Amino acid sequence: VLQIVKESQQQHGLRHGDFQRYRGYCSRRLRRLRKTLNFKMGNRHKFTGKKVTEEILSDNRYLLLILMDAERAWSYAMQLKQEANTEPRKRFHLLSRLRKAVKHAEELERLCESNRVDAKTKLEAQAYMAYLTGMLRFEHQEWKAAMEAFNKCKTIYEKLANAFTEEQAVLYNQRVEEISPNIRYCAYNIGDQSAMNELMQMRLRSGGTEGLLAEKLEALITQTRAKQAATMSEVEWRGRTVPVKIDKVRIFLLGLADNEAAIAQAENEETKERLFESLLSECRDAIQAVREELKPDQKQREHSLENDSGKVSNIQYLHSYLTYIKLSTAIKRNESMAQSLQKALLQQQRSDEDGKRTPRPQDLIRLYDIILQNLVELTQLPGLEEDKNFQKEIGLKTLVYKAYRCFFIAQSYVLVKKWSEALVLYERVLKYAREVQSGAGAHRNSLKELPDVQDLITQVNAEKYSLQAAAILDANDPHENESPSQVKDGKPLSERFETFCLDPSLVSKQVNLVHFPPGFQPIPCKPLFFDLALNHVAFPPLEDKVEQKAKSGLTGYIKGIFGFKS
Repeated sequence: VLQIVKESQQQHGLRHGDFQRYRGYCSRRLRRLRKTLNFKMGNRHKFTGKKVTEEILSDNRYLLLILMDAERAWSYAMQLKQEANTEPRKRFHLLSRLRKAVKHAEELERLCESNRVDAKTKLEAQAYMAYLTGMLRFEHQEWKAAMEAFNKCKTIYEKLANAFTEEQAVLYNQRVEEISPNIRYCAYNIGDQSAMNELMQMRLRSGGTEGLLAEKLEALITQTRAKQAATMSEVEWRGRTVPVKIDKVRIFLLGLADNEAAIAQAENEETKERLFESLLSECRDAIQAVREELKPDQKQREHSLENDSGKVSNIQYLHSYLTYIKLSTAIKRNESMAQSLQKALLQQQRSDEDGKRTPRPQDLIRLYDIILQNLVELTQLPGLEEDKNFQKEIGLKTLVYKAYRCFFIAQSYVLVKKWSEALVLYERVLKYAREVQSGAGAHRNSLKELPDVQDLITQVNAEKYSLQAAAILDANDPHENESPSQVKDGKPLSERFETFCLDPSLVSKQVNLVHFPPGFQPIPCKPLFFDLALNHVAFPPLEDKVEQKAKSGLTGYIKGIFGFKS
């Protein structure tokens, strides 16, 4: 049962979450099965209901009829679940279709109790019915009943996985992993607080919570934070306490530490990137909520009241704090991406691999440009212009990232053998690094999260010696001098057969073999004939054959009136 269901789902839309396409497939397959088995429900004029009974179970396709009925109802319910986000009334139709799916699954389980069905199919039918029942109870928020059904389903699939080979057990283990988050969610709603920690750990894994549970888990986290946010009234940053009256900002600030801890515990770069994007999205929403409070008239009024003390308003300072969090998170994300690119760059240098696109120093330069731009925006935050310690910290961080940016620019020059430019940039890197070391002093704690400049100095000194050696070898290498045989004169191959020339384009897709289209050349054309004899021919006289012209005058006019002819 599970294998048939999974293969059908993967091949007909569910790989991309297209439940409508899968429902159409189930309907078409039901029609084909009824036609093949001659099990039609009447004709086009009259409906005649038929039920599959144990007596007619001579063909396993009768069981497939019931299974496709259940799958069609389930896929329709999942389609309505997607649409219910914007149209809440469709939730009633969703529950109705799930009840129909459970009804068909119960009928399938009853038919599988027959002696004609093997033990494996009986167990799979029971697990399938328990799975659909659990989903129905889950939607009704009957947590205890849903948990019992999911546990029954999980137990059956675990036993089936242990009873067969590893290849066959993969399918059963996948289904167990799918329903495990639902069981933990039900346990949490029943009152098991330890299940919440397990759900949060599953959220850290990529693809850990999908489908039915994803939206509910996010809503649960937001709801938990909202309860805690009721007790939060203010936040302190850089020696100033600011009241927080906006609920969305409270919820974000309460979850900030949890999100940062989740990013630190992420197992791979893909998961870390996803969590960074989620945190930045929440931060943007919180900033938008604060920005709506910063109306022009209110802003001017508050400035006029507090202008004497030189301090910005509380709401403006809160906006600066949230902007600081957003820019700092963006810097951490880009730094994480830069570190992963540096590792890939080192692996590429150790083992040159052909095929897919490999990272280049230019990619890192772009990331450090973005980081430096974010640091410039940090120095311009309202309310922090007079904070000398903050400006000093940002200045030191800017020097660190400038040093790394110069280092990778130098690396890109080394690749194209521009030795003098690369050497000058290496000296600039050492200058920035020494400035950081001399100016760190009391700000060493704020620089702990940044890359170590001492490692960079050591690496630059080694690269300088390598660069000087490569430059000397390049100057003394006679093969690097351009020879006439390597110069491309632009002639096609058909015109330089007598001259040997190294032309890499001959093995490329744009080969210069001949001039095409060829140039115009003069060719003989069809001769022109002129009849010159006609000018020397004397024609015979024709006066006697030409009719004499009638006489003119009064006599001729009168004769013409009376019909006389000459």
